[in-house]
Amino acid sequence: MATSLIEQGNSRLLVTGATGFVGRAVCAALTQRHNSVRGVVRNLPRPSSEPCELIKLNDIGLTTQWSDALDGMNTVIHLAARTQVTHDSAADPLAALCAVNVAGTLNLARQADAAGVKRFVFISSAKVNGECTQAGQAFTEADQPKPQDAYAQSKHEAELGLREIAAASGMEVVIIRAPLVYGPGVKGNFAALMRAVRRGWPLPLGGVQNQRSLVALDNLVDFIVTCAAHPQAANQTFLVSDGHDLSTPELLRGLARAAGVPARLLPVPVWALQAGAALLGKSDAVQRLCGNLQVDISKARSLLSWVPPLSVDEGFDRLLGGDD
Repeated sequence: MATSLIEQGNSRLLVTGATGFVGRAVCAALTQRHNSVRGVVRNLPRPSSEPCELIKLNDIGLTTQWSDALDGMNTVIHLAARTQVTHDSAADPLAALCAVNVAGTLNLARQADAAGVKRFVFISSAKVNGECTQAGQAFTEADQPKPQDAYAQSKHEAELGLREIAAASGMEVVIIRAPLVYGPGVKGNFAALMRAVRRGWPLPLGGVQNQRSLVALDNLVDFIVTCAAHPQAANQTFLVSDGHDLSTPELLRGLARAAGVPARLLPVPVWALQAGAALLGKSDAVQRLCGNLQVDISKARSLLSWVPPLSVDEGFDRLLGGDD
């Protein structure tokens, strides 16, 4: 592939969610290539140490006006979203999610097209494919989507709307479905698991025999930048991962190695974990630890010649500061 405008530092990109876990890393990667990057955020950091120009928008919805943010931009990378919350305060969680993730996304895309944006990169979720896979049967982009929760449904509806906009206009749309992302600054369940490993807590997960796909933050960022520029990415949907799936025990041993501590895994049978989780109302959490969720990145490899720049071990080292 000929050197892209992004690699030459000649592109003008708008990044939503610019100060988020992924957004900050995307903006840094783009500015390091000397591109003109404008970030959209809900709250301006004080003092700002961000590597790009920032614009504050209070919300992302059906009536949001994007003209100032889109002025002069040729590419949009849309990361901002409302995420699924276990105890959502909204009376109708699906409607609340769709107001941002569907109506807000499509409103931005329509205004981007009208403003002359050439490519719109949408960060979706592997959850659009479903919540789990059969052993050895990874999700592919050709599979029928089977979103199970409100968040995944909202992402799927946004994908459908974006494809309609692309078909009716000259703006190219790229959809990226990512599994769990890990890296410095990760929060939530992954961060809690990492703390448990670091503290040497015994974990009853030694008997789990599953396979799950993850993606290191650096690998996802590299793939987003690739999709923002590569001619063959136009109007395509991609799954992305590290390209090397792990069982939960392998994940925990990898984290322990990077942290320089022993992995303390107890070989508790999976059925016992599931029974205990059912009693405690934690079945979903145990499913994520014990079930399979694999994605196939063959399309990214073949169509874009993309290879994850970091191995899983290198990703864990970055996560836990092993390369400092």
